[in-house]
Amino acid sequence: MRRTILTLASFAALLAATFSAPAHAASDRYCLQGRSWGYPGNCQFASYQQCLATASGTSSYCGINPRYAFAQQRDSY
Repeated sequence: MRRTILTLASFAALLAATFSAPAHAASDRYCLQGRSWGYPGNCQFASYQQCLATASGTSSYCGINPRYAFAQQRDSY
C-alpha cells in the first residue's frame, strides 16, 4: 500500500513539473520605455503588440527587456 501511494505521488509530481511553466517565462520580454519610465522601463509585457498598445498615443516606445537582450546565449549541443 505504501509503495502504491509513493508511486502515485511521484507520478503526480512528475506531471505537475512537466505541465507547469515558469512564472516569468515570457511575461516580461518587452519594456515600455521613454522619458517618464526611466531605464529599463515598465517590463511587464509578454508580447510586442501588448507593449505597443499601451504605448499608443504617448511619447513612449517599446523595446526588448535588457535582461533578455544582453543575456548570455546558452550552447545547445
